[in-house]
Amino acid sequence: MQTAARYQAVFEILSEVFKDKTPADVIMSNYMKSRKYIGSKDRRFILDTSWEIIRSRMRLSFEAKSTDVRKILLVYLKDQDFDIITGGEYGLSPLTQDEKKWLKSLNENEEVYPPYVELECPEWLFEKIGDPALIRALNAPASVDIRANFISKLELKNRLKGEGLFFALAPYSPHGLRSHERININNCIAYKEGLFDLQDESSQVAAVLISPKPNEKIVDYCAGAGGKSLAMGAELQNDGLIFCHDVNFNRMDAIKARAERLGIKNLKLIKEVTDFDFDCFVVDAPCSGSGTFRRAPDAKFRLTPERLDELSKMQAEILEFAYQHTKEGGRIVYMTCSVLLQENEDIVESFVSKHKDISFADLKALWQKKVDAPYPFKTNRYLQFSPLLTNTDGFFFCEMVKNP
Repeated sequence: MQTAARYQAVFEILSEVFKDKTPADVIMSNYMKSRKYIGSKDRRFILDTSWEIIRSRMRLSFEAKSTDVRKILLVYLKDQDFDIITGGEYGLSPLTQDEKKWLKSLNENEEVYPPYVELECPEWLFEKIGDPALIRALNAPASVDIRANFISKLELKNRLKGEGLFFALAPYSPHGLRSHERININNCIAYKEGLFDLQDESSQVAAVLISPKPNEKIVDYCAGAGGKSLAMGAELQNDGLIFCHDVNFNRMDAIKARAERLGIKNLKLIKEVTDFDFDCFVVDAPCSGSGTFRRAPDAKFRLTPERLDELSKMQAEILEFAYQHTKEGGRIVYMTCSVLLQENEDIVESFVSKHKDISFADLKALWQKKVDAPYPFKTNRYLQFSPLLTNTDGFFFCEMVKNP
């Protein structure tokens, strides 16, 4: 594949991504599936380049003084030899005379990035997060975290080493391993055998802290693809039963195949939650996903203030539903993959203030029982993981007790 054709492919992908309608990983996956003739090296170059531009979108757009995809791409390529990287039947079209003049004018008038542009964050969201260091960390590439399944993480580490895959022990999760190198799990024998699952360390720790018990009636109310449910099922060693629910029942289709590969047999998918006597009601709430911007840097451009307000309303409503369906003495666990106060502390503090029989669990004491690492958080009411503090995704965890 010629270099010009590679950049034409990048242009076609970005033209869809920058519409801010569909997740970039979905667009890229569909693009490659429909073009099976693209070789592995060309595929890797196209995807890596696309992600690099997505992570630099605001700075490139600022330099280009435009949101036009071609102009953004040309600014990214401005130090390249355009005679080599453009032209040909399938390549990026050559520069016009007007584009050449435009690029030259940009080099003559360099401006300083505003802080929100420098940190690749929409201005309203930059103000909302309010922590430049955290925002910078959220724009860096994420590690590959995996959860050992029915095997010790040391055993898994050695097994993967035998396959030429090198992982380090994760610092917090008793089941976690971490790599900063890209891995192809489809070719990994240990993965096919169900010895591990992909899961950020913060989510692994959440399942450990929930500490499900075989005799408890447990529901994962917003189960989605089932990551937390599968981890809790493994914590129970296939004992007990976890009910899995999602408002979109079809979203849980992936759970069956994942459970079969991992050997998890104590999950039951349900369409409605009608019982009022749950011992543990787990809410992994729909949220902005702001804590996962490392993995989905395009998501920040699809989020709006209006959508955030809709999510916050939904989160409060789900917690009220959880309250009604949890028995006295039971636990309500609230989690998000967000770093925003509006979705986290503000939600649980408002909820507790409305219900005098609800109290916060002592998470520091629970952590010290379940995690063999120093407690890194400032409060024992809730945990706010972040790439800055814990080198994980941004993730919020809170456990509350419904007192008799």
